[in-house]
Amino acid sequence: MKKLTILSGAGISAESGIKTFRDSDGLWENHNVADVASPEGWKKDRELVLEFYNQRRRQLHEVEPNDAHKLIADLEKYFDVQIVTQNIDDLHERAGSTNILHIHGELFKSCSCDDKNLIYEQKTDINLGDKAEDGAQLRPFIVWFGEDVPLYQKAQEMVKDSDILLVIGTSLQVYPAAGLIHEIKDNGMLIVINPNETEFGYGKRAVVMKETATKGMKLLFEKLVDLA
Repeated sequence: MKKLTILSGAGISAESGIKTFRDSDGLWENHNVADVASPEGWKKDRELVLEFYNQRRRQLHEVEPNDAHKLIADLEKYFDVQIVTQNIDDLHERAGSTNILHIHGELFKSCSCDDKNLIYEQKTDINLGDKAEDGAQLRPFIVWFGEDVPLYQKAQEMVKDSDILLVIGTSLQVYPAAGLIHEIKDNGMLIVINPNETEFGYGKRAVVMKETATKGMKLLFEKLVDLA
């Protein structure tokens, strides 16, 4: 079975109604990204950060996987599929995909703010005063800007190992995730589904489809199955 690695980003979740992290004005839900998604923001105002992610978490209970998520899950019948996602939602899981690496963390998890190895399921709000077993405040299990991406090396290995790399819903503007595309092996196939013009150089071998995630997956699905 051929190995198909899928690198997914905010664009695929946006079609389920999840607000994307980067609007053109640099704000996210009217918050400056630095205030809600950085260690500095956490130091400055924990309550704001917690409430921001509490709102995201509540919203996640109300949305459903879309056709792109479902078609990606269906590909497991034909390929050894592994997903490297920049998304913090669980829509790939709910669509039925089984092998998913969340390099930027997960909204439905929390961790100790002193020890990121103390991780908990978190389907409800995190409040100021909610503590991990080490006595430290719980925080969202999210990789914030300026923090290390501990799963990056594993993601690199998954890409190196793949026969086909499908990039969907990401303009690859956030490092280190953007560097993953360079890990593809010499005879690997690269397919990109992204409706937006991007300055990113995918290289000559890339097959680029300027479509939304759902439309692109519908157009691509049978062609991919033929390659299995």
